[in-house]
Amino acid sequence: MPIHVKPMMPAENAFFQLHDIRKVYRTDTIETTALADVSLQIQEGEFVSIMGSSGCGKSTLLNIVAMLDQPTSGRYTLGGVDVCGLPESRLAEIRKGNIGFIFQSFMLIDDLSVYENVELPLLSQRVPRMERQRRVREVLELLDLQRRADHRPVQLSGGQQQRVGIARAVVGDPRLIVADEPTGNLDSAHGEDVMEMLTTLHQQGTTILMVTHSRAHAGRAQRVLHMADGRLVSDITQAAA
Repeated sequence: MPIHVKPMMPAENAFFQLHDIRKVYRTDTIETTALADVSLQIQEGEFVSIMGSSGCGKSTLLNIVAMLDQPTSGRYTLGGVDVCGLPESRLAEIRKGNIGFIFQSFMLIDDLSVYENVELPLLSQRVPRMERQRRVREVLELLDLQRRADHRPVQLSGGQQQRVGIARAVVGDPRLIVADEPTGNLDSAHGEDVMEMLTTLHQQGTTILMVTHSRAHAGRAQRVLHMADGRLVSDITQAAA
């Protein structure tokens, strides 16, 4: 089957757009190209999966979309704003209102309770105390974590820790969720639970960009991107389930 990359469409309605994004890592002795001229646009409300072998640039692409890293060259617009080259203080402000990140390794703070881990994004957004309490309690109930609110991460199973990571990602009601192998450290049952949650969030209007090695989980998405050697090599729209 021939590899097919869809041409870029007019960007007026794109939620975010990458144009000729390159990411090069340099040391004194070697130069490594992690991303090579990647162009991509995603509409608000889409669910898009990214697949490819280890080291092909998937996580680097997610980090750039989430503004946790800057491209070496190229253009990235989010909601019509060109974010490349903006100072970190401005990027942090944009992230607060727009992006939630789900990490494969959970990235919870061990010294904080479940409640406090989930509350963190709202503290950074300076959400008033009563509103913070309402939102945290609501999302903990949604993810069946209310009875674990006072527990520390070490007291939780892997599936429960990932649910806490999802709760933290969604409590601020982001427009975009960026998920890097969200089921990679989970057994099949807990992995399916996480995918059900992401599917529900998508149905509620959240844009989702997810890296996965699972063809079954990628099948939940509307589009599946394949990467190789830092390049986007295919972009396939899937039939609705």
